Amino acid sequence: MMFRTLIGTTLFLLISLNCHAGSSQSRAAHALTLNEANKLVSLPLHCVETPYPYKTGVVLGSAEDLQEPSVHHPIFYGCFDWHSAAHGYWSLVTLLRQFPDLEGEDEVKALLKRNLTADKVAGEVAFFSKDINASFERTYGWAWLLKLSDELHAWQDPMAQQLATNLQPLADLIVKRYLDFLPRLLYPIRVGEHTNIAFGLSFAYDYAVNRQHTELQQLITERAKSYFLQDKNCPISWEPSGYDFISPCLEEVGLMQRILPEDQFLPWLESFMPQLADPDYQLAVGSVSDRTDGKLVHLDGLNFSRAWNLYALAGQYPKYHHLNALADKHMAHSYPNLIGDSYEGSHWLGSFAIHALNSAR
Repeated sequence: MMFRTLIGTTLFLLISLNCHAGSSQSRAAHALTLNEANKLVSLPLHCVETPYPYKTGVVLGSAEDLQEPSVHHPIFYGCFDWHSAAHGYWSLVTLLRQFPDLEGEDEVKALLKRNLTADKVAGEVAFFSKDINASFERTYGWAWLLKLSDELHAWQDPMAQQLATNLQPLADLIVKRYLDFLPRLLYPIRVGEHTNIAFGLSFAYDYAVNRQHTELQQLITERAKSYFLQDKNCPISWEPSGYDFISPCLEEVGLMQRILPEDQFLPWLESFMPQLADPDYQLAVGSVSDRTDGKLVHLDGLNFSRAWNLYALAGQYPKYHHLNALADKHMAHSYPNLIGDSYEGSHWLGSFAIHALNSAR
């Protein structure tokens, strides 16, 4: 418990102060520093090769499907479930790409080279290629896999480029899954958990832009407009539901911010969430009552999800700069819980915190 109290003490105290001061002078408080990275990297290092406990999510087609998780998933068998393992690997790659002097650099590189091999990727592809698994991890795990691929491609390192090449067949398969699924999804999925379609489209859109995959980018733009362009007055007062780890309202904002040009996005936002323009707007943080309950601890993820969307909005549009302080408030509430937390939270929340911190830059 002492470690939980001490993690990022300087960082989250500065964030807390900034919540009250609202000063742009302390924006550096949100930078992901080497010191913080050295702490956060322990979370994915601890879980990506930890096989149990594990939630499979597998549909059984026959008795032959009763296999160890590592048989179905030669890479993503740790961190309690497939998608958490995927963003655990993303965390390792992200931290090492940003901080070449990361403590445990050799350990991280060895782990990545040991697991992100062409043979193991082929095993993952074989699982996804079965008809019975067509909807497996749709679309949350899909999104994180593309984010991992995107991060590897962005890392200008010979090792990373080889790993990106190894992973590409699975990324290509996931892209095909999006291209097949989105035209058939007639209505948006607005829940605050894994199937939230705004979240699932946001990371995929980033991948499409960065990898210059025009077909995927155009399809996501088309479907996002179909789902959300006419939305007004998002009922954020209904948030959070008890298990939310994604903000339905703010994830929609984040997606539309990506796909719409300024002259279309700002009028849409003024209709969708007019309260965000109020310099005094407040939004209560999500509170966790029991950190050993895997569903209840989702609320820390909600705080990080809100933060990364608020930071992105404040960073792009000066009119919304005041929302930095609201994002700070959400970060300050949940960030100190990361190290020393129960496995229910530690196996995935570090990735959310890293993404939120990087969104504040």
